[in-house]
Amino acid sequence: MKNSVFIVLIVLLGVNLSAKEVYSTAHLNKIYKKVLKKSNVSKRALKKAFSFYKKNRRRKGLSSRYMAIADYTKTARHKRLYIINLRNGRVYRHKIAHGKRSGVMGGKVRRSSNRRHTYMTPYGFFKVGSRVGRTSKKKHRYLSVRGLQKSNRKVGLPSRKGGRDIIMHTAKYVNRGGRSHGCFAICPKDQYAVFKKMKHALLYSYTGR
Repeated sequence: MKNSVFIVLIVLLGVNLSAKEVYSTAHLNKIYKKVLKKSNVSKRALKKAFSFYKKNRRRKGLSSRYMAIADYTKTARHKRLYIINLRNGRVYRHKIAHGKRSGVMGGKVRRSSNRRHTYMTPYGFFKVGSRVGRTSKKKHRYLSVRGLQKSNRKVGLPSRKGGRDIIMHTAKYVNRGGRSHGCFAICPKDQYAVFKKMKHALLYSYTGR
């Protein structure tokens, strides 16, 4: 009731607050329960993602509209990238590749690492960038990513700064279960649907750790 009155006052006063300020912890808890009930995303991953989001959404400047979980405990032949609408709990699913040294083609992630030159899938919480670029060699469209934890803080930084050049990019091999060098690769046909939602969003790379 208090949240409803607060929102009405915002409208009447013409205050331009973002949804980030309006979405209460109670609302996010309802979205969590809805997603848990209606999707097959890992319960452990979902719980950790919502917990991290609630604690860090303002401090890290995370999107108030969407968050995503790459559930690598499922095989690459499944749509294991779950993008969650934080307003209504709707879940959008897409295929996403894992690193070539993390598991077999079409399979699950067996090993993950945030270290450079491993060709494994990185793990943990990331913030996705907002500017769409194009890679210099293979001309893949991409969004940058940046690690938000001590364990992955160098993931997404350029190699000249001692980082690991991990991005979210498109690649044709994703649809047949192919593997990346550790990047979060998606199908080219999903570029618009994914990139539109993922800008500034929290991305949880869940590998079972």
